[in-house]
Amino acid sequence: MKRSINRPNSATQSSHTAKTISGKSLCILNEQRENMNITLVLLFMAPLALSADKDYFSADSAGSPETKSRFAMLDDVRILANGLLQLGHGLKDFVHKTKGQMNDILQKLYIFDRSFYELSLQTSEIKEEEEQLRQTTARLQINNEEIKNLSQEMNLKIEDLIQNKIQLQEKVWGLEDKVTKLAIIQPLMQETKEISSLKAFVEQQDNDIKQLLKIVEDQHVQLDRQRNQIMELEDKLNQIELQELTENSFTEEQPEPETIPFPVLKATAGRYRSDGAAPDCTALYHSGERFSGVYTIKPNGSEAFDVYCEMKFGTSWTVIQKRVDGSLDFNQTWDAYTKGFGDLNEEFWLGLNKTYSITKQGDYILRIELQDWKGNKRHIEYLFSLGGPDTNYTLQLSRISGSIPNALPEQTELQFSTADHDMDTKHDSNCPQNFLGGWWHSECEETNLNGKYVTPRSRARLDRRKGLYWKPKKGRYYFLKSTKIMIHPTDLKSFD
Repeated sequence: MKRSINRPNSATQSSHTAKTISGKSLCILNEQRENMNITLVLLFMAPLALSADKDYFSADSAGSPETKSRFAMLDDVRILANGLLQLGHGLKDFVHKTKGQMNDILQKLYIFDRSFYELSLQTSEIKEEEEQLRQTTARLQINNEEIKNLSQEMNLKIEDLIQNKIQLQEKVWGLEDKVTKLAIIQPLMQETKEISSLKAFVEQQDNDIKQLLKIVEDQHVQLDRQRNQIMELEDKLNQIELQELTENSFTEEQPEPETIPFPVLKATAGRYRSDGAAPDCTALYHSGERFSGVYTIKPNGSEAFDVYCEMKFGTSWTVIQKRVDGSLDFNQTWDAYTKGFGDLNEEFWLGLNKTYSITKQGDYILRIELQDWKGNKRHIEYLFSLGGPDTNYTLQLSRISGSIPNALPEQTELQFSTADHDMDTKHDSNCPQNFLGGWWHSECEETNLNGKYVTPRSRARLDRRKGLYWKPKKGRYYFLKSTKIMIHPTDLKSFD
């Protein structure tokens, strides 16, 4: 409700600002009109003054014995022409200045109109939301009133039953006393009638109690039926989810063995620095490093920075992307994707600038490692080239090996895009904004390993399509639990 109160204040303030700008504009226009009127008066008075001077000099020359020379008249004409020329230049400067001020005023009015229009749209949306909230609140109030009335009726009936029970107990106790007396004294006709009436009253109360118990049992049966229906729906959803997860998981084939000849530290093993200026992780491996972790490298022509080096396959790979549990939001800006973000020991994106500074040293292999929610692991490797900032970090791929179908277009220039820097000109919609996360997009629904991290427990189908998945062009979705993107030079001798 606070938003709906503050928005009209913003609209009032914008209206006040518009009035102020309009008032200033009118003042400037009035001032310009007055200056122009003064200029026109001067223009009209200048010839009169000159003609008066001319008459004065002609009178003096008439009184003098000598006539004015023709050259003197030419000098007067020249002076008059210079004066008019200067006056014209001044008028021209004044006109240009006036045009500039008018353009500024029109620009400010345009900006205000646009802001006022956007504010009116926001105000209308807020009013619609308030109306929906008001209707929902009214319905809830009505439901609460109905429930409250039913509860009061039930309480009244229960109280009546309790009172009737107390009365019945008192009457039963009285009957017991009378029965005891009847065993000794013969009952009168009046007492017999009283007993029969009390018996009928007790039977009626028993019937009322039975009806209430039946109503309560029916309500319990309905509640049990609804609870069973809800449980059945949940079971169906779980079965559908498990079926989708099974269908969209990697096959049960064993992944290719990855031999690690040297022990690998965990992500929290610590940070390592080399003494030399290594250009990448592979060069660090050849210099004697044998443990996975964070190191400092310095590519040729670049400043030093930290990277995560993963020692495997008898060499070392430079990791440029890692996702494990969704603890890091990858829906970042263009500036964040160029500089990098995250923790190198957990989830992170190294940064386009840093990756480009490494790959411009030579030819590199791009390796993508994937793991689904059943623990199956797959990978794919590409020969690739990465452009610089002037090309929006254009990526070109060519598959060389892998244990999963390809899901990225080959031999195609793909420009990197984010929600605030969309370079996908093939589609009208903003792919990074609709499917979250920066990526080299070619189609809006293709593979995006920087998308939103969604777990299989999610019930939202739209969110699941925005999740982390691998989608071949003519295949099904493979929902992923973790991803890792690494690079390695193709020429191992280039850094010896």
